[in-house]
Amino acid sequence: MKRFASVLAALLVATTASAADAIVAIKAGRLVDPAAGTASRNQVILVEGRTIKEVGAGVAIPAGATVVDLSDATVLPGLFDCHSHLCTVLGKPAGDGPRDVFGALLLTTLTDSTAYRALQGVANGRSMLEAGFTTVRDVGNAGNYADTDLRRAQESGLIQAPTIVNAGRIIVALGGQFPPRIPGWLQDPRNPDHKHYGVLHPERPGLGNPEYLYADTRDEMTKAVRENILYGARVIKLVVDDQPYIYSADDIRHIVAEAAGAGLKVAAHCATQAGARNAIEGGVASVEHGFWMDDETLQLAKARGVVLVGTDFPLSASRMLGMPDSVHTAMMDRVKRAHRIGVTLAFGSDVFFAPEGFTRGSFAASYASGYAEAGLSPADILRLMITNPAKLLGVEKERGAIRAGLAADIIATPDDPLQDAAAALQRVSFVMKEGQVVKRP
Repeated sequence: MKRFASVLAALLVATTASAADAIVAIKAGRLVDPAAGTASRNQVILVEGRTIKEVGAGVAIPAGATVVDLSDATVLPGLFDCHSHLCTVLGKPAGDGPRDVFGALLLTTLTDSTAYRALQGVANGRSMLEAGFTTVRDVGNAGNYADTDLRRAQESGLIQAPTIVNAGRIIVALGGQFPPRIPGWLQDPRNPDHKHYGVLHPERPGLGNPEYLYADTRDEMTKAVRENILYGARVIKLVVDDQPYIYSADDIRHIVAEAAGAGLKVAAHCATQAGARNAIEGGVASVEHGFWMDDETLQLAKARGVVLVGTDFPLSASRMLGMPDSVHTAMMDRVKRAHRIGVTLAFGSDVFFAPEGFTRGSFAASYASGYAEAGLSPADILRLMITNPAKLLGVEKERGAIRAGLAADIIATPDDPLQDAAAALQRVSFVMKEGQVVKRP
């Protein structure tokens, strides 16, 4: 019996070593450096195990290496989505869009168990990966920490999904994202609409759980941050201003300091101009949405090094969400102004449904067309979808470029993303995640 165990152990070690030492050689017709906005021709990328071993035009391919011929394609690092909701699936809004969105979120909170939300996350994660997104920041709406278990499953190799930086439960003032009237991110302040959109009522005060952690006092804020850290969050998500009462800059400084003590950054959902300014003054790492930011607030974001994750939907998606066209126009205007001022932009889709003809991942990729619509160059779009997010998420020493020592998160497209990034990134034909091929041409 001991002899059998010894032989079995030796076989397992040999098999593991063989898998770890396996080398894949990728022949890249064009290899894009998104940080520089340039491409090199006829490059070879050697991948050993999970990481990139060597890159260059004259790299020799070792005998026995598995060769992936992408000589007719453009190869680049995997994409990032900094504002995803993998564990949430809402139906496409119909009719009264805003109420449908928040009503659907409440229905999901009430009827879908955390286990079911995790299973949705598995499917959505795979879909995002197949579309070329190899890293995502999941910013909440995952029930009772389904996102933590999703991340653990990916990290252990149990599932194929992007690398996940998860937020746990969203910290928010009383009431969460179930506002008494149409929220600021869907409301054009120049044409206010004060219809009643509330979906909470005093007979059922706990309807927002477990979607949110309500925190209105400093003690509650401290506890909310610590609870998220305890249960596996890797970033803190804060909703600043979806209610008529909003977090002050001092409130946000307190939350940022508490998170920083554990090495975590804070992402702040900002629906209003006042909320965005408070978030920036409070020291957050990123403003999410921020559709109504004026030039002064954008200048402050640039000066403080705050990243704008704009979730800037193309016109088609805006209309699916029931937004007035004036809101879409404001989004595009804010993108143009932020880019002109020099604010660092990072891509976030905020996708929570897939319309007919799309997967969750392909729909997220289509959102790049919003930045093309706003006039950003293809190189700018690549930076906001790869280079800038890697720095925001603090993983730039691990992924976000194709160079020796980094994770082998590699994608390819038959088109040239330096000519038309929005179109090329919707045609991702090859995906490798940490050395494992997920999708082939």
